[in-house]
Amino acid sequence: MATARFVPLPIAAQVANTVLKQTLRIHPKLFDRLGEYRTARFAFIPNDFPFSFSIRPADRAMTVMRRGKLPMADATISGPLVLMLALAEGRVDGDALFFSRKLLVTGDMEAVLALRNALDDNEVDLVSTISRLTGPFGEWSAKALDLVRRDALEKQGVPWN
Repeated sequence: MATARFVPLPIAAQVANTVLKQTLRIHPKLFDRLGEYRTARFAFIPNDFPFSFSIRPADRAMTVMRRGKLPMADATISGPLVLMLALAEGRVDGDALFFSRKLLVTGDMEAVLALRNALDDNEVDLVSTISRLTGPFGEWSAKALDLVRRDALEKQGVPWN
């Protein structure tokens, strides 16, 4: 992920928003369970990636910024990027990551729980979502991305669910 620091911010933002829009196409009701927290702003700050992300579900768009610029947020999750992605997919135990301090959660905990429940209800699979964007290379890219995901989680010492 070290090479990601060379990616221009507008390209990173376009990629992130494309993945979000594809995810919302596949799971159009993803944010329905958030209730009053649809207007909350969630920040995701990977400590091993050069970008931070902020999303307000009601806007259905993501803001991407260079790491170091703290986004305004009602709730913030920080830690390794692969763990945040695996958490979004429901592939890891969020409580275990929180209590082992692999992920740091600050701000409105009720909003975070509402987001976690919404994600759990939708069974998001980011590998499948991204591979759909690769057209005829979908099957190949899914296999490659799955290997990358498994290897990255293994390096974090996190069991695969």
